[in-house]
Formats: sequence, C-alpha cells, structure tokens
Amino acid sequence: MEGNSSTVFDCNITHLRRIHNRAGNITPVENNIHIPFAVKRVYYLYDIPGGESRAAHGHKQLEQFIVAASGSFDICIDDGINKKIVQLNRPYLGIHIQPGIWRDLSNFSSGAICLVLASMLYTEDDYLREYESFKQYKKR
Repeated sequence: MEGNSSTVFDCNITHLRRIHNRAGNITPVENNIHIPFAVKRVYYLYDIPGGESRAAHGHKQLEQFIVAASGSFDICIDDGINKKIVQLNRPYLGIHIQPGIWRDLSNFSSGAICLVLASMLYTEDDYLREYESFKQYKKR
C-alpha cells in the first residue's frame, strides 16, 4: 500500500502469541509471520516523564509495529482526515502503523517501555516532522 493512501483503519491491533511457563511468559515476534514485514531496526522509549508526549511525526515508507513492553501508553494515529486513539497496555498486544500515518504517543505510565520494530533503518528523508507538511503529503 502506498504510504499517502493509508488510513487509520489500515493500522491493526495484533494479539501476539503468549507462551505460558511457571517461570514467566514469552512472546515471540518473527519477521513476516507475527508482523507483516521484516524488521530492520529495533528501538525502545523509556523513562518518559508523566504528561509528556513523544513521536509526533509520520513516515513516507517506514512501517512500525509498536508494543508496550512494560506499562501503558496511548497512541493517537491520524491519516489527515480520521483520528483514532489506541491504548497499549499488555506486552502481547501491538499495533501495526502503516506508512503515511501521523502518530503521537502520550499518557505514559510510570516505568512504561515502548518497543518499536521498524521496517527500515533510520533515514531522515523518510520523516514527516511538521503536521502541515504531513497533510500536504497526504493530498498527493
């Protein structure tokens, strides 16, 4: 799907597999099986002060799969017309963010860890950092 044609309705919550063990749980995430792309980069956000928001931007080509590895936070996704707020609060739930979607993360709980699996290596040219530029990109 071309990035500027993506909508919030293309961004789906996925229930990942949970393997229970008396010593703890494990959730596997495999390329093109549990998530619909091959992971090229992994990063995580943590120690975010209460009341702060992060990641207000969009991408032209990058796909992301975002998981609350610990704690909880909200993701507001926006396609330039529709907006939707999704709360992530379980380490076995994730959301697939399509290219061409503006996202803003907020309401981080104490100790929250936001794990991001990305389809591309970091490329500054792929970022849409200003909301007005994002809306112009979506109109093309």
